[in-house]
Amino acid sequence: MIRRLQLNGDFMGATDKKLRLKELELNALLEVTQAINANMPEEALYRIYHFTLITNLQIVRLALYVLDEHWNCKVNFGTKTSLKSHAMPEEFLNYSAITHLTKKKPEGFEEFDTLVPVTHKEKLLAFVLLGGLKDAGEETLDLSFVQTFTNVMIVAIENKKLARKELQQEALRKEMQIARDVQAMLFPRKLPNNDKLTVWASYYPHQTIGGDYYDLLKLDEERYMICIGDVSGKGIPAALLMSNVQASLRTMVRQTSDLEKIVRQLNDNILQNANGEKFITFFIAVLDLRVRGMQYINAGHNPPALIRKDGSKLKWLENGCTILGVFERLPQVAVQNVEIPKGSVLFLYTDGVTEVTDATGQEYGPEKLEEYLLAQFAKGADGMHSGLHASLDQYRENTTFPDDITFMTVRFN
Repeated sequence: MIRRLQLNGDFMGATDKKLRLKELELNALLEVTQAINANMPEEALYRIYHFTLITNLQIVRLALYVLDEHWNCKVNFGTKTSLKSHAMPEEFLNYSAITHLTKKKPEGFEEFDTLVPVTHKEKLLAFVLLGGLKDAGEETLDLSFVQTFTNVMIVAIENKKLARKELQQEALRKEMQIARDVQAMLFPRKLPNNDKLTVWASYYPHQTIGGDYYDLLKLDEERYMICIGDVSGKGIPAALLMSNVQASLRTMVRQTSDLEKIVRQLNDNILQNANGEKFITFFIAVLDLRVRGMQYINAGHNPPALIRKDGSKLKWLENGCTILGVFERLPQVAVQNVEIPKGSVLFLYTDGVTEVTDATGQEYGPEKLEEYLLAQFAKGADGMHSGLHASLDQYRENTTFPDDITFMTVRFN
């Protein structure tokens, strides 16, 4: 009878112990859940995690390693030396289940005897290292609860990071859209279409915004200034520099139409604003419809093509000077003169056109562009212009466009 009472007493004591532990586990979950719902910052969640494990589960030693860009120790207590600056041993990545460490342990981790991996949707998120379990009562510590408890907190932190990243991306999308709208305002809103001159222009940025630029300015009733340029690089830095070029050019045109003066001043401005880190290829010309002539300077840009009325051949406009923004003083600037007979077509473009590649990596190139322009000339300048992007799209097959694509077509009526 006494023996039976003793057994019942032991059973009741063990049951009370388990119930007490379950109560502590529930308290731990409640505390961390309330912190998550209160939208506390990550640092606060780690502090609550630290405090809860010490007070409710009476864990003696712990290190929590979390995967951000790299494995970092976020929580550490009970060890003789801090592990906050210790890298996590790569050999731990071989463990996918709760493991008692019995083999020789890595240096600095000798105080731990259990490794608890934490995963979510088969993705490894964290490792919990535990030590002194016997001192805490190994027979009562539920390691699977430690795993679940850590999982709840780490997934909550991951969700916070994801939400923050989505907000940042949305803000960036809005900023990029504003930048794109501003850049669109830099291009001419209306191009000439009269009995003397008809102009088409197309611009396809590789990213939301790009570094290509074209412009057409009316100097007087018979003269127009036309230009096209390409900044090295892509994205916002390239677009900002090109907007500076546009502003500088439009300011200078109010004072002079001398192409050499304009090009030299543009070179100085670009060098000053880009500090030699970026350069610009640039083509600028003045069309004089009274004498059917054109003055131009090609500053290292892809040569525009001048196609005669019969469409039998074309002339590449190559000469002028070197690219802008590299030399403090341009070594040589040569203004070129060319006749533009009635019915001629001037085609200008950036290197995104000729650098389109097919599935084998072969570029479209100036040869294919010349072939296209001469073959399509008979269909009229408007058809020649509108069909080019479709030709490039067909040529590239499944490859992506490598760069901004800009081209202009000018018909002298």
